[in-house]
Amino acid sequence: MAMAPPEKPWEANHNVSVMCPDCREVPAHIVEEFSSGDMVCGSCGLVLGDRIVDTRSEWRTFSNDDQAGDDPSRVGDAANPFLNGAQLETTISYTPGGAGRELHRAQNKTAGDKSTKGLLAAYKEIGAFCDSINIQKVVSDAAKQLFKIVDDHKAFKGKPQEAIIAGCIFIACRQCQVPRTFREIFALTKVPKKEIGRVFKALEKFFAAQDSKKMDEITKSGGIVDDSQQYKTTSSTKATELMIRYCNNLNLTQNCTTIAQELADRAATIGTLAGRSPISSAAACIYMVSYLMKQPKTAKEISTIAGVSDGTIRNAYKHLYTDRNKLIDPKWIENGKGDISALPSS
Repeated sequence: MAMAPPEKPWEANHNVSVMCPDCREVPAHIVEEFSSGDMVCGSCGLVLGDRIVDTRSEWRTFSNDDQAGDDPSRVGDAANPFLNGAQLETTISYTPGGAGRELHRAQNKTAGDKSTKGLLAAYKEIGAFCDSINIQKVVSDAAKQLFKIVDDHKAFKGKPQEAIIAGCIFIACRQCQVPRTFREIFALTKVPKKEIGRVFKALEKFFAAQDSKKMDEITKSGGIVDDSQQYKTTSSTKATELMIRYCNNLNLTQNCTTIAQELADRAATIGTLAGRSPISSAAACIYMVSYLMKQPKTAKEISTIAGVSDGTIRNAYKHLYTDRNKLIDPKWIENGKGDISALPSS
């Protein structure tokens, strides 16, 4: 049986082209008039074709904003991934006075979705909390996504919504590598620290269980599990993760921040501050490095930023001062960059 000849790959045929029969210009000066749907010769004006399909993007909207001028935005808002449904319904805008106000009110009464309203209210609260402490938008979006998972499964019905929001923000901060302490979340949301801790543990178990079910379904259906989409339980906050924020608020240099992080790692490896909280460990390391690198900060200044008492900082610093020869790298103070004799004894 003879083999069929291989098919040639497709390529454009430049032998066929549109040309004005009167002008016969090469290349032809063709103008597409989308307003009338005609293809016209730009030199003599002869109509060469009609019913031209406009392949450009369709930008058209019927908003009240374009009454004063041309509004280039013609496709409406983008779909909100944090809301359920196709979101293709038409919304009547509010206009003060007249029939517009009555139509807007009537639509809200008939087409109002209570679950969507509840989600929007929660998202607004999460956004306000995150904006008040200058947290990045990625953290706010992560907290909203976590809250949506809880709302979709109708979980934690007995828990107050404020506590769930506080727990979602706490987890989102850890996932995005910008951890906040329970004390900071309490100051932000006014939810007691014990309640935040209980809700946080319950949320971690819930998200891990839901993710496990989802991955099992993917495996049973023959799909491939994407590790990047798996929920990863958050680990406890380390002192090094708090250093950058604290040092920036104290106006310390980048070099001091890096050395403070290295000092915290060394102290954790040796066990100098074993049993101390990450906040007090971070504050004590900053206190030591600030004097070592000739940018001294008092314990009271650091306590204002870290949220721990100056006595706690000094007590933790005493352990660092005792092991100073083991903890301080000679590279940090070479060429007069630092002075180990400038360290206070307490």
